[in-house]
Amino acid sequence: MYKTQYGSSRGALAARATVYASDLFAGKTVVVTGAGGGLGLAIAVLFARLGASLAINGRDAEKLTSAKEFLETFGGNVFAMPMTIRDPERVEGFVGEVNREFGSIDVLVNNAGGQFPQAALDFSPKGWNAVIDTNLNGTWWMMQSTARRWVEQKRPGSIVNIVADIWRGMPGIAHTCAARAGVIYLSKSVAVEWAPHGIRVNCVAPGCCESTGFSRYPEDGAATFQDSNPMRHAGDEWDVAEGVVYMAANSGKFVTGEVLNIDGGQQLWGDPWPTGRPDYFRIS
Repeated sequence: MYKTQYGSSRGALAARATVYASDLFAGKTVVVTGAGGGLGLAIAVLFARLGASLAINGRDAEKLTSAKEFLETFGGNVFAMPMTIRDPERVEGFVGEVNREFGSIDVLVNNAGGQFPQAALDFSPKGWNAVIDTNLNGTWWMMQSTARRWVEQKRPGSIVNIVADIWRGMPGIAHTCAARAGVIYLSKSVAVEWAPHGIRVNCVAPGCCESTGFSRYPEDGAATFQDSNPMRHAGDEWDVAEGVVYMAANSGKFVTGEVLNIDGGQQLWGDPWPTGRPDYFRIS
C-alpha cells in the first residue's frame, strides 16, 4: 500500500524528469492562477523549465513572492500579483498588466480554487458561496478577460481549466463538484463560441493527486485516497502538470472542448471519502 504524501518539495519539482523539450515554450507567455504553492506551483515550474515567461497570481502575497523568486531561478521572466480572482475588476487589472509586461498572453491555466471537506447538510451560505465564487465565477472572469484580449489582438490562445474528477459525484465536497461541473460545461460551450477566433478551451481533471492540498483533509479522509482508483495509489502534481502542458502545447492543437482525466481510472472504480468513510458505507 502506498503512503499518503503531501506534495513535492521545490527541489523535487526542479529535478523531476519530463518528456517535453526544454525550449517548448520559449518566447511564450503563460498565466497560471493560484501558483503560490501546491499544484499551481508545480504547473508553473514545468512551464518555467520549458522556457516560458510566467505571470502568476494568488491571494497570499508572501507565498507568491517566494514562488516568484523560485520560478526566476529557471531563467525566465516572472510577473506576480497578489489578488483574488473573485473580483472581476482585479482580474481585468491583472490581465491588463500582464499584457503590458509581456505584450500578450499565449496560455491561460486556471488553477486557482479550493474547497473544504464538509457534509452537504452542514454547508452555510457563506461557505457555499465562497467555493462557487472562486472555483466557478473566478475561473470565468479569468477566461472572459483573457479571451477578450485575444479577440481584440486577433491572436489565438489556449485555456486549460483545472477541474476535478466529478463523474461519479464527490460526496464530502459537493460544493466543489457543482462548481467544477459548471466549469466543464462552460468550457465546452465557449470552445465552440470561440473556435472562430482560434481559441482552444480544455479542462484537466485530476483525481486524487498528492499535493499540499491533501493536508487540508482529515487523516481518515486522506487515507481513502490511495483506494480511489483501480491502480490503488494516488497520483501527484507532476502527473497533472505534464497533462496541462500536453493540452496547452502544439501537441493539443486539434483538441478543444475536452476533459483530460488524470485519475488512475477513478471515474471507473474507487471509493474516496474526503470527510472519512461513513460507517454506513464500510464493508467489512
